[in-house]
Formats: sequence, C-alpha cells, structure tokens
Amino acid sequence: MEHDALDAGEARYELVISVDARRSGQYSDAEKPRMRERIYRVLETAFAQAGVSRDAVHMEDRGDGVLVSVPGRIAVTRLLGLWMVEVHENLREENRSLLVPLGLRVAMHVGPVRHDSRGISGRAVDLTCRLADSAVARQLLDRERADLVLAVSDSLYVDVVSAGGKFIEPARFSPARLALKEGEVSAWFHLPGRPAPDIGPIAAEEPGAPAGGPPAAPVGGPEAALAAMDAALAARAAAAAGRRVDDGDGDDEDGADRYRAQGDLSVHRNNVYQQPVHIGRVTGDSHRKD
Repeated sequence: MEHDALDAGEARYELVISVDARRSGQYSDAEKPRMRERIYRVLETAFAQAGVSRDAVHMEDRGDGVLVSVPGRIAVTRLLGLWMVEVHENLREENRSLLVPLGLRVAMHVGPVRHDSRGISGRAVDLTCRLADSAVARQLLDRERADLVLAVSDSLYVDVVSAGGKFIEPARFSPARLALKEGEVSAWFHLPGRPAPDIGPIAAEEPGAPAGGPPAAPVGGPEAALAAMDAALAARAAAAAGRRVDDGDGDDEDGADRYRAQGDLSVHRNNVYQQPVHIGRVTGDSHRKD
C-alpha cells in the first residue's frame, strides 16, 4: 500500500479491522499453516468480490489472525456490508470440508492511525484488537456455534451502522458494555445471517484479566473455593430445573443434586449401554477391564 507520507507522527483516519481465529492455540504446528492459508483466502477473496483492490489496503500478519487498515477513500459501508457478506460466505465454504470449523472474530473501528515502516499503531488499533479479543466476542462465537462474529465500536455503530445500507441491518446488532484495560467502553455485536444476539447471559470481563482465563480464586483458600463451587453448582442446577436451593438460612432444601469433586467425578443417569463400557481411568493392573 502506497502512502503520501510514512511519517509516524502523522495520523490519518482509517477503518481498522482486526481478524482473529477461534482457539488458535489448539491448532498443532502442522495445522497452523493451513489455518492461516484459509484465513487469508477468505479475506483476500472477499476483498476481490467487494471490488476492493488488495493493494489499496494495508494488511499485517498476526500469526493467528490479520490486522487491516483501509484508507478513507474506500467507503466504510462497503466493508461493513458487502465485504462482510463475502467473508461470511467464503468462510462457510471453507468450513464445509472441515471436521473442526474455522471460527473468526472480526472487529471494526474508525480512528486516527499512524503508519511507519513496521506497520500501524494508535489507540484506534488498540481498541479494535481489544474488541475482537473481548470475552463477549469469544463467548458469542462458541455459545451460538457460529462461524463468524462481528464487533464494532460504539462510534462506528452510531456514525455508520445505525443509518443502515446495503447488507447493513442495524436491528441485527446488540450492544454490550466491556471493561477493557483502557477503561469501560460500549460496543455492538452481530452474527451475520442471524437476528440480533442475546448478550444478557454472557459474563462481564475483568479489567486486565486474560481473556478466557480461569476466574480468580475466592479469598479464604481451598475450602472457600470448594464452598463457592458448591454454591455455583447448586445454583446452576436450580436454575436449570426451576427449583429453589437452600441458601444456608435453615430453609428446607429442594433436593437439587450437588457434587463436590476433588478428584474424578462421573455421573450417569438413565443411560442404556449397548456394548461393554469402561468409565473412568484404569489403574494398577493394566489387564483389568472394569
């Protein structure tokens, strides 16, 4: 991509796009090159289908994704609309032949971007990457078993998405508040080809906490952690069955199943096994088949 100036001190307003692969850490070293090939094939084919020259955009490799900046002379609505449609269709085509489908988290934001010989930088770039890596984007993709989730900044939604346009349906976006390292921000989420997602049950993010990491241990040591686990399991069981759980105040319990496991735990109900079945680990005599 040619620029009028490569001075890192000069910022220009551009559309920033961050693309990340779902659970990229679970791909083996042999699988990652093929994953990367699919990502680039999906994106670059979509650029051609949307009438955007590959040379007109800046693309940086991120190992498990791609960082893109699009100059202001190219309409943002084309990327939000037609390009996203083509990305989704290309991704679905790729996934037809895969046992484990490739999932993509895409985020967009418009803001000042600085270019230098090594790539792009600026708060607009940071925010876009945070949106793509947010817990809401990750959990929506998994919970809804989707191929693709799109996150846009609040300003991009207000300035562009809310007005609608070809392939842009503002009613199919849902808002969420995100607690990022830089502070709390609003963003809007969309699952292409689907109604507006329900973001209510998705857990809020912790500022500075690694995305998708384990929750912080409760104060009080292992016993407190086990007690908290008991309460969480009981509440989850009650919510699923529509029943009340004893909260320790002397009221009668509802009989909900509760489990505390410090080792292995298997629970099986109403199962019919057609063949000999082994459940759990075999220890001691390796010839024993329990």
